[in-house]
Amino acid sequence: MARKKKSAEQARLNQIVTIVLVVGFVGLGLYYLFTGSDPLGMFSQETVTETGVSPQVTTANGDWWEVYFTDPNNINNPDDLRGSIPEKLIDYINGAQESIHIASFEMNLTPVAEALVAAHQRGVDVRFVTDDENGIEADEEEGHGQFAMLEDAGIPVHDDERSALMHNKFWIFDGETVWTGSTNITVNGNFRNNNNVLVLHSPVVAAMFEQEFNEMWAGEFGPRSPSTVAQQSVVIDGTAVDVLFAAEDDAISHLVPLLEGAQESIEFMAFSFTHDELGTAVSDRAAAGVNVRGIFETRGSETEYSELPRLYCEGLDVRQDGNPGTFHHKVFIIDGETVVTGSLNFSENADESNDENVVIIHDAEIAALYQQEFARRWAEATVPDTADMGCK
Repeated sequence: MARKKKSAEQARLNQIVTIVLVVGFVGLGLYYLFTGSDPLGMFSQETVTETGVSPQVTTANGDWWEVYFTDPNNINNPDDLRGSIPEKLIDYINGAQESIHIASFEMNLTPVAEALVAAHQRGVDVRFVTDDENGIEADEEEGHGQFAMLEDAGIPVHDDERSALMHNKFWIFDGETVWTGSTNITVNGNFRNNNNVLVLHSPVVAAMFEQEFNEMWAGEFGPRSPSTVAQQSVVIDGTAVDVLFAAEDDAISHLVPLLEGAQESIEFMAFSFTHDELGTAVSDRAAAGVNVRGIFETRGSETEYSELPRLYCEGLDVRQDGNPGTFHHKVFIIDGETVVTGSLNFSENADESNDENVVIIHDAEIAALYQQEFARRWAEATVPDTADMGCK
């Protein structure tokens, strides 16, 4: 009898515990539904699982622009393009109806080459300009062969046949959309390095890039190419966009006054920053009270040519990147309103000898996205060792 009584009490206790757990779970579910907060981690899911959805590149877009950043911490498997920048590029290739004109320093991504071959086979005008050494000659190396794939399929490929670099990174789709930024179409460029992509949906901007492409297609490279810089500005939905091409446009001569006009802040991310005049412009604005912060690719940043030792020893807030791969951005963000991006490294060779492209876009929303990328990379970066800077 005592045993039955004890069993009944245990059953009532179990019922009470069950009711409490159900009410608690429902309550937490309602709290998560209305606040988005999940303090016990009961409702949110991991971003990455072996069988689940892959992570996405950091991305945002407006009516006529898109911005992407590589994420080598999370998207680093070249055998899985889900959520990656190459996946987005292939979408553009697959969607092209008339033409794909490319000026790209190098390429070793086979899925991209395969998409270009498929586009060519369905009648799209695919043409490719690349660097002789880093494009055509490198195509014979292990893991390459993509340019041979294109040529075997009947896609014409031209190279610059000169010692300076055809260092551009731009794609033009159907004369309407330009894909540019710092990202090479390579395994390292997309899965190991820090890079950015800017996509502009504007036939006017596309025409500027088409003219540059056609000049190179006709064999006009570097300083020999004619400048049309006076016709390379446009306002799109209230946003001013300026396009520069090196070497013919003396690109850095346009960037210096832009920096000299900074009133509040300058943030920069630089694979290579060796140009003294740009360094002086940054230094002078810092001395005038402008908040300056900058991240240098660690490799090469401590040489006598780099602007890092100079700026560090002057007391500017500068760091070396924390990516074990390569920090490949070429970006200035000015006053939280203007972004400079493209293929141009901040060096004399890039400005005076190479083929490069730069976009200057005056848009606070786009600038905010680049500032977010800067903050992510800043958190990974480290303060230089004073002993290595040679300060006097």
